[in-house]
Amino acid sequence: MPKKAIILMIISALAFALLNVFVKNLNQFNVYQIVFFRSIGSLFFTIPFLVGKKIPFLGNQKGLLVARGVIGFIAMTLFFASLKHLSMGPAVSIRYISPIFAAVFAFLLLKEKIKHLQWLCFAIAFSGVLILKGFDSNISGIGLLYAILSAFFTGLVFIVIRKIGSNDHPIVVVNYFMIIAAFFGGVLAISDWIDPSGFEWIMLLVLGVFGYFGQYYMTKAIQISEVNQVAPLKYIEVIFTMIIGVVWLDETYTLLSLLGILLILVGLILNFIVKR
Repeated sequence: MPKKAIILMIISALAFALLNVFVKNLNQFNVYQIVFFRSIGSLFFTIPFLVGKKIPFLGNQKGLLVARGVIGFIAMTLFFASLKHLSMGPAVSIRYISPIFAAVFAFLLLKEKIKHLQWLCFAIAFSGVLILKGFDSNISGIGLLYAILSAFFTGLVFIVIRKIGSNDHPIVVVNYFMIIAAFFGGVLAISDWIDPSGFEWIMLLVLGVFGYFGQYYMTKAIQISEVNQVAPLKYIEVIFTMIIGVVWLDETYTLLSLLGILLILVGLILNFIVKR
C-alpha cells in the first residue's frame, strides 16, 4: 500500500473525527440547523470546483442524483440526532455498519453474492451492537435507533451511488447531496432556529470544511491504492473521535462499551478481508 494513501486516509479520518466532535459540541442547536450549516460549508468548495472545471451542475442521471441527495440527507440527519443521545464512540461505530446493509441491499436488489464467511463477519459486528444496548445501561435506546437507521439509509446511499456509477462526476453527486441537505435542513430548522453567537459561528461554519476535506482525502487515497487496502483505515475515525471526546468533552466509556465497539470494528474489518 502506498505510504501516501495511508497518510491521506489518516487525514480524512481526523477530519471526520473533528466533524463529529464539533457536532457533538453544538448540542444546543436543532439537528436540522446543524445539517444546514454542514451542507452550506461544503457548497463553498463544490460549486467553485464545478464552475472552474466547467462541469454541468445538473449531471446526467438527475433522478438517481436527487435520490442520493434525499437519502443522504435522511442518513446524515439521523446520525447527527444520534450524537445528541450517545457518546461519540458508539454512535460512529454503529453508523459504520452501513456496509452490512449495503451488502444485503446489493444481494436483494442487484443480485450480488454474499460469501458465507461474510455472514459470520456481519454477526460479529451486530453482536457488538447488541452488547452496547443489552449490557451497557449508559446507552440510550433512542440514540441507538437513530444510529442504526442512519447506517440503514447510508447502506441505501451506497446502492444508489453504485447505480450512478461513473456516469456523473463525483463532485456533481456530492453537490446534489449538499444542495438538497441545505434546502431541507434550512426549511426544517426555521421553527426552532437559534442565532449563533461568538465561537458558535466558527464551529458551525467549519463543519462543511471538515466534511468536504474528509471526503476529498478519502477519495484521493482510494484513487491511488486498492479500495480493499485503504478502506479499513477509515475506521481510525472511531479511535480519533473517542480520544478527542475523552480529552475535550470528558466522555467516559465502560469496558462493555469498549468491547462492543471493538466487536463492531473487528467484524467490519474482517468483512473487508473476506471480500478481498
